[in-house]
Amino acid sequence: MTSGNFLFTSESVTEGHPDKLCDRISDEVLDAVLRQDKMGRVACETFVTAGLVIVGGEITTRAYVDIDQVVRGAIRDIGYVDSSIGFSFDSCAILNAIGSQSPDIAQGVDTGGAGDQGLMSGYACRETKELMPMPIMLAHKLTRKLAQVRKNKKLPYLLPDGKSQVTLEYKNGKPFRVDTVVISTQHREDILERSGKKITRKSREEIIDKVILSVIPKRLLDNKTKFYVNPTGKFVVGGPKSDAGVTGRKIIVDTYGGMTSHGGGAFSGKDPTKVDRSASYMARYIAKNVVTSGLADKCTIQIAYAIGVAKPVSLMVFTDLTNQIPEERIAQLIRKHFDLTPLGIIKSLKLRRPIYGLTSSYGHFGRTEKEFSWEKTDKARLLAKDA
Repeated sequence: MTSGNFLFTSESVTEGHPDKLCDRISDEVLDAVLRQDKMGRVACETFVTAGLVIVGGEITTRAYVDIDQVVRGAIRDIGYVDSSIGFSFDSCAILNAIGSQSPDIAQGVDTGGAGDQGLMSGYACRETKELMPMPIMLAHKLTRKLAQVRKNKKLPYLLPDGKSQVTLEYKNGKPFRVDTVVISTQHREDILERSGKKITRKSREEIIDKVILSVIPKRLLDNKTKFYVNPTGKFVVGGPKSDAGVTGRKIIVDTYGGMTSHGGGAFSGKDPTKVDRSASYMARYIAKNVVTSGLADKCTIQIAYAIGVAKPVSLMVFTDLTNQIPEERIAQLIRKHFDLTPLGIIKSLKLRRPIYGLTSSYGHFGRTEKEFSWEKTDKARLLAKDA
């Protein structure tokens, strides 16, 4: 990322967005397997459209999972409980198209090898206390707030689908002010003006007050900051009735908001033998410890694997000229203090737990919940001492 003056934008989506609904279902299926069978192999994909959920992929396990119950429970928890809005947990059709994992892949994974080839990225920086880029953190906090004020009835007219977008102005490479905030939130018809074409001024001001102004720090706002609330005018038809959803289609929302590279693999619905997920978590863990240790103010980690092979084929460290010691030396320290094999990652981050439903919305990184073991900074002091 440049060290000059620029505008940078990140977006987030609510848990009721069709793609996020799919991520949630896929991760809840994974959790249901892991509760009974920690060694279960799961690659679960979900597709939703108006009135229909299709769950497919490959699962190999000793566990019995009631897919129908898991799917309806996830949909209900998100808030699709009223069939009048076009999609509801108790009336949608569910098609189960799950098969078993290919034995050709299993023979490489069973010996501790990676579940697929690929490259995974992790990142950390000093822009926020979470060591995350500020635009994506603000965007996530806005969508979380949308869900909160919907569920606690402070804004009872809101519905589950929604998006946020934050444009931040940087000066000399550092966050300076919020230039633009966009909120697009599904809502009931009772807040429309008589014309039926847009929401009332009162509801717009309520959303600005209870969502935007309660999240964005005042020091980042000024009289030039622009707020766009449902800029098309209204957002009544939403969720799967409006747009089809697919697992894994919000990978930039899930990671760093576009501030750094992404390996390309999605996370949700995959057990930790899939390095798309587990190695991305390890890369974040490493990057966060490097920054916390003081070895760099920014750190991007890339790890790459060959299918069926335990040790990574490459490790790259990029610090954007913020490093205190050579990047090659940082890479040496990483190899010394972090086990980068799939089994080593699973063990060190305790990834065989049923924690994944929680990760499916509001980002996989920058979280403070205890389940997010890859957010620990327990190796920072060791890195600093050894450096």
